[in-house]
Amino acid sequence: MFEILFISTINGILYGMLLFLMASGLTVIFSMMGVLNLAHASFYMLGAFFGFEITQHMGFWAGLVFAPLIVAGIGMVVERYGLRHVHRHGHVAELLFTFGLTFVIQEVVEMVWGKLPVDYRVPASLDFSAFTVFATTYPAFKMFALLVSVVIFLALLLVIRRTRIGLIVQAALSHPDMVGMLGHNVDRIFMLVFGVGVALAAVAGVIAGPVLVTQSNMAGLLGPILFVVVVVGGLGSLGGAFVASLLIGLVQTYAVAFNISLADVFGSSPLTGNVAFYLDDLWNVTVAQIAPILPYLLLVLILIFRPRGLMGTNNR
Repeated sequence: MFEILFISTINGILYGMLLFLMASGLTVIFSMMGVLNLAHASFYMLGAFFGFEITQHMGFWAGLVFAPLIVAGIGMVVERYGLRHVHRHGHVAELLFTFGLTFVIQEVVEMVWGKLPVDYRVPASLDFSAFTVFATTYPAFKMFALLVSVVIFLALLLVIRRTRIGLIVQAALSHPDMVGMLGHNVDRIFMLVFGVGVALAAVAGVIAGPVLVTQSNMAGLLGPILFVVVVVGGLGSLGGAFVASLLIGLVQTYAVAFNISLADVFGSSPLTGNVAFYLDDLWNVTVAQIAPILPYLLLVLILIFRPRGLMGTNNR
């Protein structure tokens, strides 16, 4: 029992930190710009594909550096010539714009790389066992992803809360005219913030690409869970996104590890008659079978009982 609990905790933390690595950029964009970017997972996908392409010619480490820079450039162009003009029409227009952008990016990816998964592999320099616990081996590449996630979390907290840059960006969101009168280019600030946010998504794509399947529908598979993370944690709260990522990672991992049903706990169903006929299958459903919907159930409960999220301060 202890062995299963310990291993599940480690696996849950690893999965949770991978979720945070993906969701951190989305949180930064919302906290600093007030824009809920529905295309964020698509920039994550671009990071994975650019990382794969650069890795084929220059190696993984070059891909980890240049892929986020390329995606950041694309993001800044999108903000400058698209989102900036849509922003004046309100949040609904922003949502529709970024929603449409997801399909544009997916079609471009399919035209360039096709619909089949690409052969994106773990780099040889990190393709070894980091340690073994209870006969379970943990790859060094996953430990590297964990380390990168923690470093990004601490760096973002430091920049947002402790530096002049973070203060200027946050002030530009609530008082853009005043920040402009102080000599700062507000439009340029927002463009750079958007670029940094999608670059973080690209970092997640480069790192997650070899672990997960890199294919043209990966944005659609992971996009919804990212929004669960930022909403559960609290819109715009980096600490909330961190906590929510770990919570969701642990909940899903524990659900799979402790694969039990009501029948396993309480025995045969106490229901009789027609009620038993209709609910007997439900009585035998295991936790592992409902694991994929648990994050969305948590989302519904959060929206009902704590709409601002676990660590959010307000609703934008």
